[in-house]
Amino acid sequence: MTRLRSWLFYLGLTPLTVLFSFIGILILPLPRPWRYAVITRWSVLTIAWLKLCCGLGWSVRGREHIPATPGVILCKHQSAWETITLQLIFPRQCQVLKRELLRVPFFGWGLASLNPIAIDRKAGARALKVVLAKGVERLRDGWWVLLFPEGTRIPPGERGRYTQTGAALAREAGCPVIPVAHNAGVFWGRNAVLKYPGTIEVVIGPPIDTAGKSAKAITREAEAWIEKTCAELPLQAGTRS
Repeated sequence: MTRLRSWLFYLGLTPLTVLFSFIGILILPLPRPWRYAVITRWSVLTIAWLKLCCGLGWSVRGREHIPATPGVILCKHQSAWETITLQLIFPRQCQVLKRELLRVPFFGWGLASLNPIAIDRKAGARALKVVLAKGVERLRDGWWVLLFPEGTRIPPGERGRYTQTGAALAREAGCPVIPVAHNAGVFWGRNAVLKYPGTIEVVIGPPIDTAGKSAKAITREAEAWIEKTCAELPLQAGTRS
């Protein structure tokens, strides 16, 4: 049954994505906030469709830790799920992502309309300069900035190497870091077709003050909280069939 419901999810997701990709192209002349409001409807519909088809819902703890002013979100990366759902949890935001994603047919077109910070991950110091320059600009314009410090999706229970890019940006902009832990990979794995029923748990941590701290120290503090919290979340879905 899980397999059938998962394929049904993709059967609905595909035309929805194609539709919003063309909408994204049509609304490119509009101001960025308007484009964001339109394209994030795709996220709302996708997550609702996921719940309907696959019985996969989600819960959030720690909403009270979201500041009134923009900050840098450092989130555990296990799945495609969090890249979609964080748009429904935090105020308007832009993601730091690898530029190759913008070349993905249909999906990349809609993504481009959100004006993300696209970087060449092989560029090293040049990529960091791009994130700092554009990230500070976005934050000052009232946008949150989302980064996945591990850089790629990591299976539940494992830990990737945390980069200091997000911490460096927060330090440069003088804003806090908001750590986020979850267990989405248990239900929606990396490159996995099957979506298992259950409830994904998202936990938002207390803001990390960046004043007077090095990027390395900020990253270590965020990493310690994220990994400790993830270790406390369920690492096994319910009955699989």
